[in-house]
Amino acid sequence: MVSFKYVITDPVGIHARPAGNLVKEIKKYDSDVKIFANGKAADGKKLMNLMTLGVKQGNEIEVKVEGGDEAANAAAIEAFLKANL
Repeated sequence: MVSFKYVITDPVGIHARPAGNLVKEIKKYDSDVKIFANGKAADGKKLMNLMTLGVKQGNEIEVKVEGGDEAANAAAIEAFLKANL
């Protein structure tokens, strides 16, 4: 398992458009992704699940990736977050 933490810098937090794009990025890989924030967990491959976390600017999220391509998936997610959120 690979995990990392990231603090959201986007002024609106995780909102619909970047969340949808994040889900698309995650779905390119086979590994399972869980995103934790505000005491809740979400399946990274399900947009509505991700939106229920209510992540705002300044919130820290933890991403846990598990599976055969976990290293590549975690690197792609981290790059996406840095570029978009």
